[in-house]
Amino acid sequence: EKIAEDMKTAMKSGEKLRLETLRMVRAGLLEKQVEKRPSGGMTPEDEVVVLISASKKRKEAIAVYREKGREDLASIEEKELGIIQEYLPKQLSASEIEEVVRKSIVASGASSAADFGKVMPLVMKELKGKADGRVIQEIVRKLLGT
Repeated sequence: EKIAEDMKTAMKSGEKLRLETLRMVRAGLLEKQVEKRPSGGMTPEDEVVVLISASKKRKEAIAVYREKGREDLASIEEKELGIIQEYLPKQLSASEIEEVVRKSIVASGASSAADFGKVMPLVMKELKGKADGRVIQEIVRKLLGT
C-alpha cells in the first residue's frame, strides 16, 4: 500500500527513476503474492524477502558495472538501491550483529569452527532482513575462530 502511494507521488512529481524502481518492486511483490495465494497470502516476512532480493540484485549489478568501468550505469543502480532500502527494516551495525551472534553461540553450545552449522541458522532466523548475510557470516566465522 505504501509503495502504491509512493508511486502516485512519484508520478505526480515526475520522478521517473523512482517510479520505475517502485513499479519493479511492486511487480515482485505481486508475483510473490500470486505464488503465496494457495497457502493463505503474504506475510510481512515475504515482503522483506522480495525487497532483500531486489537490493541484492542491485548490489551485484553495481559490482559488475564498476568492474567493467560503467560508472554511469553503476550510479543508476545505486540510486535504485537507495530507493529500495527505504522500504527495508533498519540494518543493524556490526556491533549489534556481533551481540546477537554471541548470544546464539552460547544458546547453541558452539565452541569451535565445526559448530558453524549450528550457529548460522539461529543467527539468520533472528536477523533476517536486518543485516547482510555475508556480514553475518564473517562475524560468525571470526567469533568461532575460523
